Amino acid sequence: MRLGLNIGFVFGGDDHLDHLRLVKEAEALGFSVTWAAEAYGSDAATLLSWIAAQTSTIDIGAAVFQIPARTPAMTAMTAATLDRLSNGRFRLGLGVSGPQVSEGWHGVRFAQPLLRTREYVEIVNSAMRRETVKFEGKYFTLPLPDGPGKPLKLSIRPVRDHVPVYLAAVGPKNLELAGEIADGWLGILNDPSFLGEQLNLIKAGRATRQAGLGMDGFDVVASVPVVVGDDIEAGADPIRGYTALYIGGMGSREKNFYNNLAVRMGYADEAKEIQDLYLAKKHREAMAAVPLGFIDSISLLGGKERIADKLTAYAEAGTTTVALTPFEPTVEQRIATLRTVAEALDLAGIGD
Repeated sequence: MRLGLNIGFVFGGDDHLDHLRLVKEAEALGFSVTWAAEAYGSDAATLLSWIAAQTSTIDIGAAVFQIPARTPAMTAMTAATLDRLSNGRFRLGLGVSGPQVSEGWHGVRFAQPLLRTREYVEIVNSAMRRETVKFEGKYFTLPLPDGPGKPLKLSIRPVRDHVPVYLAAVGPKNLELAGEIADGWLGILNDPSFLGEQLNLIKAGRATRQAGLGMDGFDVVASVPVVVGDDIEAGADPIRGYTALYIGGMGSREKNFYNNLAVRMGYADEAKEIQDLYLAKKHREAMAAVPLGFIDSISLLGGKERIADKLTAYAEAGTTTVALTPFEPTVEQRIATLRTVAEALDLAGIGD
């Protein structure tokens, strides 16, 4: 199993410099990849380009490029450019985002996200192979049939003719789709004891892609919060806002994929309470309502030995990359956390 690092967003001030310090430490420790996110603030492509220019071995990954934010051709152009500038270190994570961001920020209807994703990935892969792109689908048609457009081919030559595609998938059907059309899965709120159910859906998608196709070569990426320390409850506290936001506020009452995930994980009553409180703008109460057991199940908490045991549980469940999100308040503490987790991986004897 490999380690990755989530650097999230740029908010302002000098936090991008903190991100760079963390990435350079992760690279020195042998981490395989760093992932950058986007919502409706900093974009992932610019941050990854800046990171790539100041590193040499660690992969750079989008977690994720929002499908409604870019045409598939624009994503292929960006992926090819990042792959070229990083000398073949780019990984393309994709996701449909949610209705609020898709429709409120990008002005794109959140309709049939599975079909839209399927068409999108097919076009991106075709462009990356430097084929002359022609496509007729429900959501994308290239070139348009009633104008002067003509089929075109990507003019830049990426280092690779296929950049690994990862899907950020939460719901059952999207998990199957990830297995069918992607090279990896970006998971969130990952409990090793629940991963088997999720991976069975991915395996079903792999079988749809090709009979007998197993999980070899498919990267299962678990995004995992981490706080090092002997006091488990104190370590869980900084993660409460993160979990409350996803379960309670990441979407509407009618459509919150993360809330639905918590329900499937066995926290139906708790998920409802967290959402009710969060949508009523009682954010502190929503944070307090997140069960300690839930936070512990999806996180790395404790000292090196406890973290080593949890990493082993992730590996045995089928995780191939654990992408860490350190929650300590200072960059020095987060750097220390990366070192502790790297030592824990060595202690567990499961590193790649």
